[in-house]
Amino acid sequence: MSLVTMDMLVKRAWADGSCIPAFNVGSLEMIRGAIRAAEELDKPIIIQIAERLLKYSPLEYIGPAMVNAAKAAKVDVAVNMDHSSSFDVIEKALELGFTSVMYDGSTDPYEDNIIGTRRAYELASKYGASVEGELGLVGGSEDGLSDHGIKCTNPDLAHDFCEKTGVSALAIAIGNAHGDYPVAPELAFDILEEINHKAGKPLVLHGGSGLTDDDFRKAVSLGIAKINIGTASFKNVTGFAANYLASEGKHDYFGLNTAMTQGMYENALRHIKVFTGIE
Repeated sequence: MSLVTMDMLVKRAWADGSCIPAFNVGSLEMIRGAIRAAEELDKPIIIQIAERLLKYSPLEYIGPAMVNAAKAAKVDVAVNMDHSSSFDVIEKALELGFTSVMYDGSTDPYEDNIIGTRRAYELASKYGASVEGELGLVGGSEDGLSDHGIKCTNPDLAHDFCEKTGVSALAIAIGNAHGDYPVAPELAFDILEEINHKAGKPLVLHGGSGLTDDDFRKAVSLGIAKINIGTASFKNVTGFAANYLASEGKHDYFGLNTAMTQGMYENALRHIKVFTGIE
């Protein structure tokens, strides 16, 4: 078991009707918690960080930690640069050993999205890495500071986009959104089914935090082979830290570190079980 590409993991999951959890991380505690859960359940995972969050966790610091943790893991782990539109960031991640990158051209005109994603594919190929693209608009943003609305992926464009860009996986919009949902989302499973029929590639669901377990299971049954979990993890880590600091007794950094790691571990454990059908 070792550091592997996203391509290998999602293809394998797509073929057997399962799903790879992709956990956004921002610290050593989160990296350790996610991998601990994966090892305990003997399931592969993806760890990733989004470009917008690098102001909190600089790539030159957290990137090597992610790659080294994946190399040392007892299960297969891919390391992904999530939601990036900067080729400087993408190339830096690849140089650090990331095995996949997600080029986000979803807010660009269709042809520009193809050009950017194809450029990312050609760059990643030089490093033996894989690429995820996005078609349609997933609501919200990775940092929770903006919302450009939701625009469902056009199923008729999905196959064309995948063919022209060379992506290993396609992130789609079916009513999902990043961050917390103000009201319970209604995913367009009919559109998902049509995209799955036409795209010919493993599909990715962003904005997984807040969806029900039944939503997840149905999405996986209709071709979703990678699901991103970010907000739920950050909230759980924060909650465990707050509970530790509010507890009686003496507090120190090491206790805080342990609490944060546990928060990530428990959230990762739950999602891995749901995504992979473990009761």
